[in-house]
Amino acid sequence: MPQSGTPLGPVRILLVEDSELDAELLMEQLHEAGLDAEFVRVDAAEDLRTALAGAPFDLVLSDMELPGFSGYQALEILRAHDPRLPFVFFSGTIGEEAAVKALQEGASDYVLKHTPARLPSAVARAIREARSEREREHAERELMRSQRLDCLAMLAAGLSHDLRNILQPLLIVPDLLSTYSDDPKILRLGAVISESGKRGHEMADSMLSFVRGSRKASETISVAALFSAVQLLLQGSLSRQVRLTVELPPEDLLIEGNYTEFQQCLINLCLNGIQAMAERGGQLTLSATQTVGTDGQDYVVLRVSDEGSGMDEATRQQLFTPFFTTKASGTGLGLMSCKRIVESVRGRIEVNSTHGQGTAFELHLPAPAVDDWSGTEDAAFRDGEGRRILLVDGDATRLSLLGNALASQGYDPIMAPDGANALQQIARDGLPQLAIIDDDILLLSAADVLAVLQEAGFDGPVIRLREPGTPDGGHDCAATLTKPVQIQALFNAIEHALGLRS
Repeated sequence: MPQSGTPLGPVRILLVEDSELDAELLMEQLHEAGLDAEFVRVDAAEDLRTALAGAPFDLVLSDMELPGFSGYQALEILRAHDPRLPFVFFSGTIGEEAAVKALQEGASDYVLKHTPARLPSAVARAIREARSEREREHAERELMRSQRLDCLAMLAAGLSHDLRNILQPLLIVPDLLSTYSDDPKILRLGAVISESGKRGHEMADSMLSFVRGSRKASETISVAALFSAVQLLLQGSLSRQVRLTVELPPEDLLIEGNYTEFQQCLINLCLNGIQAMAERGGQLTLSATQTVGTDGQDYVVLRVSDEGSGMDEATRQQLFTPFFTTKASGTGLGLMSCKRIVESVRGRIEVNSTHGQGTAFELHLPAPAVDDWSGTEDAAFRDGEGRRILLVDGDATRLSLLGNALASQGYDPIMAPDGANALQQIARDGLPQLAIIDDDILLLSAADVLAVLQEAGFDGPVIRLREPGTPDGGHDCAATLTKPVQIQALFNAIEHALGLRS
């Protein structure tokens, strides 16, 4: 038997044949062709139903005409039991019209008894195609399941965000209490508050981990190991006309993130590519490179490309819109999920596609970098005495955290999520004594905000918040802090900038 595909291994075949001699000849022929098969023979409708109700079969091989029972009846019984189980006619009486009718009613193939040489290859092909279809359906069900879970994850993320905002004072107050008092009772109360805040955050993280199916929010991931796992999981989803090429990168090429989420992301993209090549086939390629972005930061680029049908401009514009899909059974959530995963590690996803020529998705992920923050260990801070501080940060969670910390220490924070909002508040409330501005803000850049402030008469110090790995250039700043910002480092920088500490 030709072994052009994956080895079949042991199989079970149900023979619908009234001639014991013909059945023995057929079994002998398949065994001689190399098929490792177990056969069960029936010759009546009731026996067929009984056999199908038992242990599962890989294929049904049926004669066309039996005494009081026809092959068409056998096919009808089989389709009622399992429409995906392959059915092959092996008959000496089947004509062209009967063969066409058999295929139209769901038969996988037919072979004439006087030309039996094609039987082994027909049996092998029918079993492989049925298995491939089952594996594809399983992969699609798992994808749908993961997308539904991802919707729950987005809901949980919103709840977690709000819960963390409520818990932030519980994390800030204990450290500040220690700067005001050495009383053991107060310090113990602070420890209780701190523990409650930490447990609350752990509950929020556990909620996210449960929905996502992951236990660790972030870890260092070997891209080569990730690719190998994705390649293994995709084997059952590849049709005969689709070739998977995985260009394994060096073992030391790493990314930061959640392993399970990135595995899900790549599988989503690969399955989309496989489906795009369902009609004409082609090559699916998974590769990775390391590059330097326009911002000077090192990036790892994961690329999934296919030779499928491609997309027009209208489709590309809506790719990441929730519930938008071009597939009849799609949810429109897979690509949105990929985008969320990539952006959660401060990366971006790019799409290049030409209608009729194929599509390539590129995940630009920040390469792991050592945080270059350094600060003093001094934890005794001065009271802010109502000094007005402008705080502009596009990250709502960090904006709330830093604003609460400043207010708890006696400062008067003016909090703004973007440059335009910051200028509106300054026009209404007056100039600050110090400005803390995130490099990555919307509507107006940090440089534009500072320029307008200076035109309005602001001459105070500026503290810059930047991403790890970005250069220190730009306006003269009293201090530059790398995100994520540590509260102790922030207060030290503020006091040095305002001259409250030598």
